[in-house]
Amino acid sequence: MWCDVTMEAAVIDPGGDEQLIIEAVSERHLKPVKVILTHGHLDHVGGTAAIAEHYGIPVVGPHGDDAFLLEALEQQAQMFAFPKPRDFTPDQWLHQGDEITVGELTLKVLHCPGHTPGHIVLLDEEHKLLFAGDVLFRGAIGRTDFPRGNHQQLIESIQRRLWPLPDDVTVIPGHGPETTIGSERATNPFVP
Repeated sequence: MWCDVTMEAAVIDPGGDEQLIIEAVSERHLKPVKVILTHGHLDHVGGTAAIAEHYGIPVVGPHGDDAFLLEALEQQAQMFAFPKPRDFTPDQWLHQGDEITVGELTLKVLHCPGHTPGHIVLLDEEHKLLFAGDVLFRGAIGRTDFPRGNHQQLIESIQRRLWPLPDDVTVIPGHGPETTIGSERATNPFVP
């Protein structure tokens, strides 16, 4: 994501394909200023060290309750038969209510545990965008069968943090097509 005024950018959840990310940044003439992580699963953090090092930028997030996942990247890679990514430690852990700036944009941090204990989502209130990681998808929610996942906690996070948002907030999930808060509140079969 990037600020159209300053062209400063943040790379959110670089799970891999580092060269594709670098090419996309270059094609758009963006100036990356940080990597932001929603949670500690390998498919969202696998390229973090390479991207942060390539641009000389800090890693921000997720919430500190996901530290155990970042400390176990080798085990995650073995479990899914992926190459082991390079280890890293975030420069800043995020908490409910924190704000992150990228150029003239402000992202509000909402702590939404359940998929992982330290999962956060990022809300751009001005542009009505929600970078939802693996909390909410079109017609689905994040899995809770991984270590320290908690189904009831995920449901409560969605009800407490996401359902109060305006209907026209566009949800950009970590996987799959976009949706809106209004559509998911009205039709998502997994959240009462």
